[in-house]
Amino acid sequence: QVQLVESGGGLVQAGGSLRLSCAASGGTFTTYAMGWFRQGPGKEREFVAGVNWSGGTTKYANYVKGRFTISRDNGKRTIYLQMNSLQPEDTDVYYCAAETSRINASWTASSTDYWGEGTLVTVSS
Repeated sequence: QVQLVESGGGLVQAGGSLRLSCAASGGTFTTYAMGWFRQGPGKEREFVAGVNWSGGTTKYANYVKGRFTISRDNGKRTIYLQMNSLQPEDTDVYYCAAETSRINASWTASSTDYWGEGTLVTVSS
């Protein structure tokens, strides 16, 4: 069983930056591809960014490419999402996700094995 705890959400003005963190406990951290999803009211949970078990491969949703950077520190059992040039449409609850995969992660909501509780990001215009 893996527990995921996010932190770093908050209120920021458009054009600003935030860094989200997700600390994992339980399980073998390098068993999992890790990622971030987001979800707004009445919307489906959507993929934002993912990183493979070693940190050597990353994937991003088109709408965050060039603005967001995902990384992981296996020694600290933590992943990060650096979010720059934030826009009001980035306002959502952001969820940390773990998918059991050391080869080709799917990084879809249905393939995710563990979720964090979420952290709210609000971008004001």
